[in-house]
Amino acid sequence: MFILLIICFAAAGLAPWLHRRIPRFAGTVLALAPASFFAWLLRQLPEVMHGHPVEESFHWVEGLGIEFALRLDGLSLLFALLISGIGTLILLYTQGYFKGNPQQGRFLMYMIAFMASMLGVVLGDHLLIVFIFWELTSFTSYLLIGFNHESEAARSAALQAMIVTVLGGLFLLAGSILLAQALDTWLLSEIIQRGSELRAHPHYVPILVLICIGAFTKSAQFPFHFWLPNAMQAPTPASAYLHSSTMVKAGVYLLARLHPALGGTEEWAALLTTIGALTFLTGAIMAIGQTVLKRLLAYTTVSALGAMVMLLGLGTADTIKAMATFVLAHAFYKRALSGGRRHYA
Repeated sequence: MFILLIICFAAAGLAPWLHRRIPRFAGTVLALAPASFFAWLLRQLPEVMHGHPVEESFHWVEGLGIEFALRLDGLSLLFALLISGIGTLILLYTQGYFKGNPQQGRFLMYMIAFMASMLGVVLGDHLLIVFIFWELTSFTSYLLIGFNHESEAARSAALQAMIVTVLGGLFLLAGSILLAQALDTWLLSEIIQRGSELRAHPHYVPILVLICIGAFTKSAQFPFHFWLPNAMQAPTPASAYLHSSTMVKAGVYLLARLHPALGGTEEWAALLTTIGALTFLTGAIMAIGQTVLKRLLAYTTVSALGAMVMLLGLGTADTIKAMATFVLAHAFYKRALSGGRRHYA
């Protein structure tokens, strides 16, 4: 996994150079990086489905006891398949969408770096590793949303999205530190096995609130929902990728990942069902009055994200399965709806 992540980040760094060398085929060649990741994930599917997660780790900052730990289980496999699979298609789409545009190499670099950062979020098993990749998604999404930097609207939307999600990331960091101190471990694989201990801890409620704020800002939950429609200033391939499988679902992923540890309490149910329901209704109501297609799609995405959070808040086995099914279905239909025919001349 680590090598494949390095390959993806290396592909991002090579994108501008490759576009200068072979402008007609750069996107196609670069799509081989996420396609290889997708193929490797498919090979792990039988093992993971039988309850045998794939784990990799090595000492990173030994003085602080930080491990670069990666873990592939059922939940991370679902999201990683979506990120790499749809990412491959988005890169192929970008090749045609940006045909003749001299800035295509720069866009490909931002897109692949964003994709690799999202893979790091869902595969990370150490809370600090997850946080680093979490903030990298905020930075790379800022570059994508503000790609048309000559537009004041694009610059404003990019800055707004980064401020909201980065500030939310600081709440997540605070919650992660409290969580690690409460259980004396930074590893998510260990944290989710000690849910009863965490729920009985006196710092449970502050941990829950801090982590939920971080997740809510990233997944555009009420009252932080406003940044997502504005983020549609990004070029269409970036908008399609944001909607379908990546940044806006990072918060949903984190809540689903921590559900075994934080879920099952009245506080969890009240917070997630209330915010999820408000987001669901707000997105649906705001979508009714939209006449611009991209904003209509953005508000329906907000509504869908609220439904996912609400299902997680209910927390039964059936609602968790419904959430996972909805994540998959939403990625497929919203990716297709968010595509467009406009090309750069």
